[in-house]
Amino acid sequence: MAGLEWSQAIELPLVNGDAASPADLRAAWVHRAPLSQVLAVYRAAGRSGEHVPSPWWLRALSDGKLESRDAGFRIEDRVHKLLNRRPGWEFVPWADDGESGFWEFLPSEGTGEHRRMPTTIVNTSRHTGWIDMVPAHESVSPEPVAIGGLAALRSRLGEIEAVR
Repeated sequence: MAGLEWSQAIELPLVNGDAASPADLRAAWVHRAPLSQVLAVYRAAGRSGEHVPSPWWLRALSDGKLESRDAGFRIEDRVHKLLNRRPGWEFVPWADDGESGFWEFLPSEGTGEHRRMPTTIVNTSRHTGWIDMVPAHESVSPEPVAIGGLAALRSRLGEIEAVR
């Protein structure tokens, strides 16, 4: 039952159109219910030891690494604001269940027969910089590169965008 309850907690309502930012995806119960209830249901669903689909910020909150849900939202919004102003970056709203979307640098995708998965920026709970970069690749996805926060992302964007 806990798994079913969690599935309903992360389910987004049907909406018209595509989400253009992480904020547009914040419509599930997990985004608006009292945080104590969200954490209780999340932890109950994870008691079996199986992977529980969830937003990166919830995993960080549950682990005691992030101070609030709003802090996670601010991080997502700031990454979006930075990348949205730069040519070539697109927000991709269809991530794994419960996730908040990610950004792709489309020029790194290549052209013609040399197409590959584009460079990707994703929020993560793996480290307290909260941002990972997955370089453009053709087959096996490389290990994500930890980016030490928004300032580090801003300073490395020239290097990241140079891969085409």
